[in-house]
Amino acid sequence: MDTNQIRKEFLLFFESKGHKVFPSDSLVPKDTTLLFTSAGMNQFKEYFLGIKKDVKRAASCQKCLRTQDLDKVGKTAYHHTFFEMLGNFSFEDYFKEEAITWAWEFLTRNLNLKEENLCVSVYEDDEEAYNLWKKKIGLPSEKIFRFGAKENFWPSNAPQDGPNGPCGPCSEIFFDWGKETGCKKSSCNPSCGCGRFVEVWNLVFTQFNRVGPNKLEPLPSKNIDTGMGLERISSVIQGKFTNFDIDIIKPLVEEIEKIVEKKDLSLIRAIADHLRAVVFAISDGVYPSNQERGYVVRRILRRALWFSFNLGRKAPFLHQLVPLVAELMKEPYPEIFSRQKIISQVILAEEEKFLENLERGKQLLFSQIEEICQKKEKIFPSSVVFKLYDTYGFPLELTSFILKEKGLKTEERELKALLEKQKEISRAKSKFEPTIFVEKKIPVDYSTEFLGYEKESLKVRIKAIIKSREILESYSSNEEVALILDKTVFYPTSGGQLSDKGRIEKEGEGGFLFEVTNVEKVEEVILHIGFLKKGKLYKNAQALASIDKRRRKALCRAHTSTHLLQAGLRKIIGSHIQQQGSLVDEDYLRFDFSHFKSLSQEELARIEEEVNNYISQSLKVNFYYLPFLEAKKRGALAFFEEKYQDLVRVVEVEGVSKELCGGTHLTNTSQALVFTIISESSVSSGIRRIEAWVGEKAYKELSRAKEGLKRISSLLKTQEENLEEELRKLLAVNRALNKEVYFLRKKILEETEVKKLLNNYLEVEGIKAVIFEFQYKDEKLLRDFLDILKRKVQDNFIFLGFVRDKEKIVLNITSTEDVFEKGVSSKEICLKITKKLGGWAGGREDFSFGGAKIREKINLSKIKELFLEAIKDKL
Repeated sequence: MDTNQIRKEFLLFFESKGHKVFPSDSLVPKDTTLLFTSAGMNQFKEYFLGIKKDVKRAASCQKCLRTQDLDKVGKTAYHHTFFEMLGNFSFEDYFKEEAITWAWEFLTRNLNLKEENLCVSVYEDDEEAYNLWKKKIGLPSEKIFRFGAKENFWPSNAPQDGPNGPCGPCSEIFFDWGKETGCKKSSCNPSCGCGRFVEVWNLVFTQFNRVGPNKLEPLPSKNIDTGMGLERISSVIQGKFTNFDIDIIKPLVEEIEKIVEKKDLSLIRAIADHLRAVVFAISDGVYPSNQERGYVVRRILRRALWFSFNLGRKAPFLHQLVPLVAELMKEPYPEIFSRQKIISQVILAEEEKFLENLERGKQLLFSQIEEICQKKEKIFPSSVVFKLYDTYGFPLELTSFILKEKGLKTEERELKALLEKQKEISRAKSKFEPTIFVEKKIPVDYSTEFLGYEKESLKVRIKAIIKSREILESYSSNEEVALILDKTVFYPTSGGQLSDKGRIEKEGEGGFLFEVTNVEKVEEVILHIGFLKKGKLYKNAQALASIDKRRRKALCRAHTSTHLLQAGLRKIIGSHIQQQGSLVDEDYLRFDFSHFKSLSQEELARIEEEVNNYISQSLKVNFYYLPFLEAKKRGALAFFEEKYQDLVRVVEVEGVSKELCGGTHLTNTSQALVFTIISESSVSSGIRRIEAWVGEKAYKELSRAKEGLKRISSLLKTQEENLEEELRKLLAVNRALNKEVYFLRKKILEETEVKKLLNNYLEVEGIKAVIFEFQYKDEKLLRDFLDILKRKVQDNFIFLGFVRDKEKIVLNITSTEDVFEKGVSSKEICLKITKKLGGWAGGREDFSFGGAKIREKINLSKIKELFLEAIKDKL
């Protein structure tokens, strides 16, 4: 039975038992506390918590991504980063008897596994489960193993170690490969890690609430949460001792074997696993980057690339395997097949970037390793590990892996401090901290009704006053404070759109004026943050809340234009375009999207024209609500970072765009007035960014640009339509003059400087070293001049020239052939000098170059001193 058939059989079986079959959730979970979907139960969290009650029984095959066991992937038969989890769930419905009976029925009848090859484990104190297996199913006692809370409780060892909250015993079903497999000991049982027993299904009985160490209280409502790894059960059914030999993975392993030079099967399997994980993550909208989910994907991909590098493959190739992954997974996940082109291109861009960074960072890493080993030390500097990560994009895990291979380690606490400091520097500072609502349960009566789609002002009541994480009855100071209202017209910062601003005021006796400068939302609470301008605030005060209408209109213009931009991109560039982030400000927008290369000026012009066409067509903008799945079926686009409720708001521009969006918008595209693109740039590998002006700001900037063209035309004494041709002529003249200056300078140097420098050398162990600061800020001219110097001597010379400005220094080093033959490497000397300066180096053994940012006073004497230190180490 192939894997696709097993998946179908499972879902059909539980559908016949009254379960609602749910499609796999995205790898990006709705639960914002998780980076990735890592278990089948993740999408059912609200059912387990009793928030949703419309479904009592559910079943799914969930795609999952985990990195906890990254080091084990490829080395063991069953560990993966990406895998599929079959699961059946009960929410306050059936319990142990049905879960056990149906699991046994499916394995023995639907999958035809022989009963003699199966055994089970139960929690040592779970008599109910034990008796069900023994009396209901008929398993002999020797096939039922009792284990402690570490093995058979979920979470593992929860009674003792926690955490507090729902938990329960579990029962695991194992397949026994037979006595001749594994350790072959007579005492071997499912707790042995020899490989004889394979856990295929875990049945978790959530029946307790932990309130303290070894304090378990019965839950009033009990749940069932089961998980069976699809790849693992497939390996059993297909008679394979490893998941990597099943039908949906083995062809990929075999293809990688053909491509790499060395045949290390554990590394090849790890590459196959990691590629599957990256393909599915990118398909779900997670692109490699240095942030959160993107960093995890980059880390997995770069680990696969490093393994490939170690297996002799020095060129990009993983992107070529995406079509194979797509073909193998086409039946259950057709979206992979349809998106394979963009996935391949994103992976190729990341491969190229990694190999480039690897070469640069590797020089620094291995030179430092060599130095540490020469000193016979075992601790690698945390500062260098951080620099590799921060400057060269070296994943920390990759550096750690290399250091481990060399028998070195780093000071983890110091490294953690450096990383935390970096986070603090980059973290946006916010004066108001709404953590009072994160750390404490929000009272139900603090929720705020939003009426800002229909109204611009509204009579409201102040429900709470928040200052420094305290709830106040009244307030009269002029420091920043937050108000909670019973209802509001203020749209909070959400979905990339910045918040409304405005005022909350009361006239007459007891009057006040409160200026709203920012609005934030924490769960269902809307916080109106700002400053009291006059009077005194007090709880339950009635007031008039009014937004800044001019700002709202500008935000609406930018937000609707963002939707039009995405529509234009998808029409002109391709349907693979997916939103990766956005910022909506007053008549300004920033839109991040998935694409593998920069857009040409011609493409940008076409996109801008398309958006302005949508605006000029005066298209109606409609708003309506639909169930989430229905909206998706009708083609509404969703931003993967957003978490949507069951009922979603759809914003539709007639015939052009349909998106799930809670933001404020225009009612007709003509209200956007005009759209102009400011810039297009790279955010990270596979993600591009467009910035644009709209409305009044676009009109003003276009007017200013037009005036600028007039001034330039006047300066060049030509008409606007002839500007381009006139500039081409000027640039051609400029290039010719620069070329002439270059050759004149080269000639002057040869006639006036060569003899002077060759007579002014340092001698070290018989080698003549000429070290000088180059008078021109021209690195190409410096390289040519070094060649001139080298041609003027026979042998025994090494030359170092450098140029510098206020920010950086660049060195070039070359030598005659005999010096290199004596073991003096220009590359190594350059590396040692730039390392002391905190910089980088590259090149060949007989010609090298490097540079560094200037952090201290650097002059000719300093460079000579560093050179002498470096060359004496080699002689």
